[in-house]
Amino acid sequence: MNLLLAEVAQATQRLADAGVPSPRTDAEELAAHLHGVKRSELHTVPDADFDARYWEVVARREAREPLQHITGRAYFRYLELQVGPGVFVPRPETESVVGWAIDAVRAMDVVEPCIVDLCTGSGAIALALAQEVPRSRVHAVELSEDALKWTRKNTEGSRVDLRQGDALTAFPDLDGQVDLVVSNPPYIPLTEWEYVAPEARDHDPQLALFSGEDGLDLIRGLERTAHRLLRPGGVVVVEHADTQGGQVPWIFTEERGWADAADHPDLNNRPRFATARKALP
Repeated sequence: MNLLLAEVAQATQRLADAGVPSPRTDAEELAAHLHGVKRSELHTVPDADFDARYWEVVARREAREPLQHITGRAYFRYLELQVGPGVFVPRPETESVVGWAIDAVRAMDVVEPCIVDLCTGSGAIALALAQEVPRSRVHAVELSEDALKWTRKNTEGSRVDLRQGDALTAFPDLDGQVDLVVSNPPYIPLTEWEYVAPEARDHDPQLALFSGEDGLDLIRGLERTAHRLLRPGGVVVVEHADTQGGQVPWIFTEERGWADAADHPDLNNRPRFATARKALP
């Protein structure tokens, strides 16, 4: 075993002792990032090239600083995004939300589907949809100026129409024209603060995490926004916590002009997002 792999093994144990959920993966990612190689190439780094700063970044991860803040990048579907303090780090769970959204848009058989991403954060959802639905017209909105610094970096040169503003009042120029509205909004109940993982609680922006006593305050507002934006037959997709399964579809009721409201599981078979279709006249 070369020196770097030996150090990675020690770092793995330190991260595991600190409660890091994926200690081996994170130890390898940090080593690969610092030494400028892929994880699969760690064994090729000569002992003489070992960078002692590795233990500095391991200590940061040990203190539960997000891996993505240390490396400055996050992976989402086929994207590599720039992230850091001030913007929500995209999670793997959201990839299933985007997968469902892509299938829904393709099933519409619309030549140039109009898509709106509310609370876009890093721009992960908007960029994935723009990349995987090539003729789509994708619009995204973010309120936080701190987050927008990262969103602008990620969306530069893309087809995404990025705007700063409140998701509840965004895109009045698109009222009744949108085929798909998608959102990963804040949905953690304020009462759950102490149970949130340190990586999120201490480093993700609070604006992107919490939304009232039951976590559903913003989703209730987004229901009205989505109804305003969508054409009849258009679809809304909203991510929520796995503990909120069954609650969110009830926000999109027939009385409010919706049809086919339903919950869907993520890759771990936990309730993760709700969908509904704007009722036809």
